[in-house]
Amino acid sequence: MATPVALETVQQKETGSARVYTQLRQDILRVALAPGSPLDEVGLSDRFGLSRSPIREALVRLSSEGLVHILPNRSTIVAPMDMQSVPEFLDSLDLLQRVTTRSAAHFRTEEDLREIVAAQRGYEAGAQHSLDTDDSLPMIESNYAFHMAIARAGKNRYFTGFYQRVLDEGRRMLHFHFAFQRSDPGLTVEKLAEGHTEMVEAIRARDADRAEQAAHAHAMQFKGRFMQYLDRSIASEMRLGTNAQQ
Repeated sequence: MATPVALETVQQKETGSARVYTQLRQDILRVALAPGSPLDEVGLSDRFGLSRSPIREALVRLSSEGLVHILPNRSTIVAPMDMQSVPEFLDSLDLLQRVTTRSAAHFRTEEDLREIVAAQRGYEAGAQHSLDTDDSLPMIESNYAFHMAIARAGKNRYFTGFYQRVLDEGRRMLHFHFAFQRSDPGLTVEKLAEGHTEMVEAIRARDADRAEQAAHAHAMQFKGRFMQYLDRSIASEMRLGTNAQQ
C-alpha cells in the first residue's frame, strides 16, 4: 500500500506532466513553437520548474498525438510540416470527410444528432472567441470536436480512426488558414460556420447524398483557401528574397 507521501509525489508528478502537456500542446498548435524546433528536456525542466520525468511523460503523450517526434538519439523536436505533401493531405481530408459525413447521415441516432448539434454550437462559440481575441486555438479545438462528433455518428471505427489521424495532422494548418481568413474585414462566425451548418442539416434530414456533397464542398473550400495562403506566402518570400539581394 502506497504511503501518503508517495501518493502525493505521484499526484504532483501527474499534475506537472499535465501542465507541461497542455502548455506545449497549445504552443505547438498556435505555432508559437515552430515545426522542427528542438524540445530540450533540461530547458523545459527549467522553464516549468519540474524534474525531467514529468517533462518526458508530457513529450511521450504529445508524440502519441503526432505533435512531436522523439528521434532515435532520444532528442525531441516539434513535428515538422511537409508543405510538399499538402495536396495529398487535402485529397485525403476530402475523401474521409465525405465518407464519414455520409455514414453519419445513414447511421446517426437521435443522441448522435444532439452531440453533433452541441458540437456545432461549441464551434460557433470557439470561432467567435478566436475572432474576438485573434487566438486560433479555440477555433482549432472546437472544429476538431465537431468533425469527430460526425465521425463517431458514422459507426465505423476504421473510418473514424483514419479521419482522426488526418484531422490531427491538419490542426496546425487551421492556424495558418485562420490567419489568412482574418485578412477579410467582413469575416464573421456565420461565414466560418456555413459549411458546418449545411452538413448538420443534411445529417438531420438523413440525406446521405446531400451530406456527402456538403462535406466535399467544405473540404474544397478549405483546400482553395489554404492553397491561396501558400501561394501568397511563397510570393511574399520571393519578394523578400529579391529585396534582400538588391
